[in-house]
Amino acid sequence: MQVDFIIHRFPFKGPEDQGMKWSDKERIAYSASTPPGKKKDTTLPFPSSYSPEYVEASWYQWWEKQGFFTPENHDNLPGAVNRSFSMCIPPPNVTGTLHLGHALTVAIEDALARRRRMQGYKVLWVPGCDHAGIATQTVVERMLFREHGKRRKDLSREEFLQEVWKWKKSKGDEIYHQLRKLGASLDWSRACFTMDLGFSSAVTEAFVRMCDSGLIYRSERLVNWSCALESAVSEIEVDSKQLSGKTLLSVPGYQKKVEFGTMFTFAYPLDGQDGEVTVSTTRPETMLGDVAIAVHPEDPRYQAIHGKHCRHPFTDRLIPIITDATVDVELGTGAVKVTPAHDHTDFLLSQRHGLPCLTVIGGDGAMTPLCGQWLEGVRRFDAREHVIDALREKKLFRGKEDHAMSLPLCSRSGDVIEPLLKKQWFMHCEEMAQRAIQAVDEGQLEIIPHFYTKTWKSWLSNISDWCISRQLWWGHQIPAYRVSLPGSANTEEELWVWGRSQAEARERAAVKYEVTPDSVTLTQDPDVLDTWFSSGLFPFAMLGWPQQTSDLRQFYPNTILETGSDLIFFWVARMVMLGTELTGQLPFKQVLLHSLVRDKHGRKMSKSLGNVIDPLDVISGISLERLQEKVKEGNLDPRESVVAMEAQSKDFPKGIPECGTDALRFALCSYKAQGEDISLSVSQVLSCRHFCNKMWQTVRFTLGVLKDRGAELLPLEQGCHVNDRWVCSRLYSTVLQCEQGFDRYELHSVTAALHSFWLHSLCDIYLVRKPQARVSGSVLFHCVTVSLALLSPFMPFLTEELWQRLRPLSGQGEDGVTTSLCLQSYPQSEEADFSLVQEVVRVARSLRAQSGVTKERPDSKSHLSNVFDAALFPSTGVTKYCSLFSPSAPPKGSAVGVVDHSCQLHLRVQVCSMWFLFKDTVVTPLCCWLCWCGSGRLVFGGTIAFGALIIVYLHFTVACFLGFSLPGLSCKVLVFCNMMQNIFLGRFRVKWC
Repeated sequence: MQVDFIIHRFPFKGPEDQGMKWSDKERIAYSASTPPGKKKDTTLPFPSSYSPEYVEASWYQWWEKQGFFTPENHDNLPGAVNRSFSMCIPPPNVTGTLHLGHALTVAIEDALARRRRMQGYKVLWVPGCDHAGIATQTVVERMLFREHGKRRKDLSREEFLQEVWKWKKSKGDEIYHQLRKLGASLDWSRACFTMDLGFSSAVTEAFVRMCDSGLIYRSERLVNWSCALESAVSEIEVDSKQLSGKTLLSVPGYQKKVEFGTMFTFAYPLDGQDGEVTVSTTRPETMLGDVAIAVHPEDPRYQAIHGKHCRHPFTDRLIPIITDATVDVELGTGAVKVTPAHDHTDFLLSQRHGLPCLTVIGGDGAMTPLCGQWLEGVRRFDAREHVIDALREKKLFRGKEDHAMSLPLCSRSGDVIEPLLKKQWFMHCEEMAQRAIQAVDEGQLEIIPHFYTKTWKSWLSNISDWCISRQLWWGHQIPAYRVSLPGSANTEEELWVWGRSQAEARERAAVKYEVTPDSVTLTQDPDVLDTWFSSGLFPFAMLGWPQQTSDLRQFYPNTILETGSDLIFFWVARMVMLGTELTGQLPFKQVLLHSLVRDKHGRKMSKSLGNVIDPLDVISGISLERLQEKVKEGNLDPRESVVAMEAQSKDFPKGIPECGTDALRFALCSYKAQGEDISLSVSQVLSCRHFCNKMWQTVRFTLGVLKDRGAELLPLEQGCHVNDRWVCSRLYSTVLQCEQGFDRYELHSVTAALHSFWLHSLCDIYLVRKPQARVSGSVLFHCVTVSLALLSPFMPFLTEELWQRLRPLSGQGEDGVTTSLCLQSYPQSEEADFSLVQEVVRVARSLRAQSGVTKERPDSKSHLSNVFDAALFPSTGVTKYCSLFSPSAPPKGSAVGVVDHSCQLHLRVQVCSMWFLFKDTVVTPLCCWLCWCGSGRLVFGGTIAFGALIIVYLHFTVACFLGFSLPGLSCKVLVFCNMMQNIFLGRFRVKWC
C-alpha cells in the first residue's frame, strides 16, 4: 500500500503576510441512511481522504441520545470512580451568535470535561444562556424600529416583553446549535436560561435575603448614567478612553462629531466688588449646575476672597467661594467650579461642605428646566456650544486649550457617561470583597494563572458599592414595592418593602407600618436588576438553589470555573461574593482564566471592524459574498457596515475554507492560553486540518497492514523489535506529557506533545520501516488507538470515527455501553497514582514541623476522615481498608495544609499529660485502639486493644519498615502504607474538598 504523507510541523505558521492561500478540497458526504440518534455506520468503505463533513455526521446526535454526557450515565462506566467534576459554561448572551472567543472557551472546557469523564469521574457540565438585559433590549428596539417604525415607548411594557420573547424563541436556539456543532459534551437536560421561572425564583430569593440582611439598600447617589440607554451602568461597564488633546468623537444620537480633550476657561464676577474668579473645565455645559467655587486654603492667589461670593451670569444665583485641601493648585487656574450633581469628586466635596445638588442634565441627555428657557430641552453637547457663545457675549470667556484627559464611555452603548444623581438600589460590597481576598490568600480559591491574584486583590481592596438597578424593561423586575399608606400626606418620602411575592410584601408592609394588609397599596419598582447580579448566581442557581436539590448537594461547589480573563471582575468576583454570602461556600475551587482572542493583526474582535468570525464559518467554510451578506443582515450602522465589508474583502478575498470542528478545536487549544492575547489566523486552523488528514491516512495505512495479515493482535511483550520498544517508550513519554500538561492546565503542551508523537515519532520514523512482523502490527495498533484516546478530548469527531473503524480488530464485543471512545479510559502513566500521595506526605511533614510535633512530643489523639478513594489508587484495592466520608470543617484549633484544590490536611494537636507515645513505631499499633465512630471518623485513642484491625495495621507497618512485599501486596500498597504511617504518627485529618 502506497501512502503519501503531507507533513506540517508545529508551531503552525500560516502565510499571514502574503494572505491565506488555499484551494477547495473534495467534499465527501456521509450517504448512509442513519436516523437521528442512531449510531453511525462505520462499515462503509473508508474514504480516500479526510472530509470534515463526512466525519462529523451523526456522531453528536448519537452521543446525546445515548446520554453519554449526563452524570446519570456514570454508573455504567467501566472505569467509574467515586469522584465528581462539575463546571458551568459562561452563559453567552442570547442576543446573537458565538464568535471565536466563545469557541476557545468551549474547546478548553470540553477538553477538561471529556478527559475527566474518560477518567471515570461523574461529570456535570451545564449549558446556559444569559438574558443580557441591555444588549437584548437594544437589539429588539432596533428591530422594531426597522421593521415596524415603532419605538419601545410606543408599546406598553407587556407588549414590548412579548416582542422580546418572540425574538428570543426565534434566535435563542442558534447558540445551542453552535455549541452542538463545536462538539461540546454538555448535559442538555439541565440547560439553563437566566429568565427561566426557576432561575428567576432564585434571583428573587437572593435579592430578598440580601435586603433582609442589610446588604442591599436604596439610596440617592451619583451613578454612571448612559443617556443613550437612559439607564444606570456599573463602574466596570465604564471604559476610559485616553485623549492626549483635542479629539473629535462620534457620540450616539449626534450627526456631527463632538469635541473632547479641550479645557475651557471662563470668569465668574465677584458679587458686590470689582474682580473675578476664573475657572477651567472640560464640561462648560454643567456650569448651570455650579453651586460653589473651591480654592485651596493655602493658595495665595485667593486668600483675600475666602468666604466671598460670585454672581452666576445666567441664573443670577450667588455662588460661595469655599476652601478645600483637595483642590489641586496646579490644575487650571487653581479655582474649581463645584457641580455636585454631575461630578463624583464634586459630590463628595458637597457632602463635606453641606452644598445643594442641582441637576441640570436629564436622563435623556437634555438640559432641564433649571437651566432656563433658553437651554431647556437642548441636548447636552449642543448646549455646550450655546453656553460658550453666551459667555463670549457677556465677555466672560477666557479661552481654551488642548488638555489630556480620560473620557468615560459606556461599554454597552458607546455613549459618553454622564454622572447623574439618582435613587437606586445598591449592594454593600466591602465585607464580601474581603472574604473573597481571604479565600485566595488562604488557598481555598486558586486563580490560574497566578499573576491574576495581584489584580484580584487590588480591585477588590478598592471596591465601591454596586449599583444593581437598571432602568430597563427586559430583565428581572426588582421584587421591591413602594408602599402607600392611607392618610399619608407626605408624597416625597419613600416607603419600601420587598418580598418573594406581592402577597408576602403586603404582609411585611402591614407588620412594618402597623396597618392592616388590606389598607396597603403597593407599586412594584419598574426597574430591573443588573444582568451581572443574576449571572453571579449561576453556579448554584443552575443546580436548583435555593431548594436543596440532589444536584446542589452533589455538584456544589463546582470543581472549576474556566472563562476569559476579561470577566474576572464582571463575573468571577461577583460569583465569589454572592456564592459565599448566599450559600456559605465558595462557588468553585479553582478559576482558570484564558487570554482574549484577537484577529491575526492583533486587533480586538469587533463587528464594526469586520473581524468577528462565526466558528461555524470556519468549520463549514463560507464564501466572501455570504460573509458580506451576514454583515448587511446585522444591526451595524451603515457606515460601520462599509468598513467591515472592506476589511473582509482584504482578509478573506476567497472566503474561508472548510476546516472542520476538530481542526478548529485543536488549533485553539494549541495556543498558550495563559499569557498574552491570542492572535488567531484562519490559516493556522487550516494547518490543523492538514494534521487531521495525516491522522486519517495513518489509520488507513494501519487498517491495511492489519487486514492484509488477517492475524490476531499479539501481546506487546512477545518478541518486540528495538524499533517497537522505542516507539512504545515515546508513546509512554507522550502519555506522561499529556498528564502533566492537563494537571497544569497547559493544553498547548498537551496538543504539542500529541502532534509531535503522531507526526514525528509514529509517522516520520516508525512507519518508515513499514512494520512486517505480526507483533509490529500489534504495536502499531496499540500506538494508534492509545493516541486516539489521548486526542479524543480535543478532536472528538475524528477520533470517534477512526476508533470505531479500528475497534473490530481488537476483538471486543458490542455491549452498548463502552461502544464510544468518549467513555473509554483515558491513558495514564504509572506515576499518576503517586503524585498526590507524594504531595500529601510533603504537606503532612511540613505541618508536623511547623507545629513541632515529634516523637519526643506526644499528643493525645488525632482524627483521620474521608481518606483516599478509588480515584487515587484505582488498581491497588487499598480502599477496602479506608472509609469514605463527606468533607467537613477542620476541628477547632487545627493547622490546615493545602495539598491542592481538592485536598486539605488538618493537623490537630491536643497535649495530654496522661498520654505517652512510644518512640518505637513498630510497637505503636499495640498502644492504639482503632474504633469506628458514628460521626464518620477514625479515632486513635490510648487503650490497648486486640483484633483483626490491629493485625492488619501491623502487617502494613512491618512491610513498610522491612521493605519487602508481603503476599498480595504490590509496591503501590507499600507506598500507601508508608504514607498512612506518616499520617498516623503526625495526627492528621485528611479532607477531600
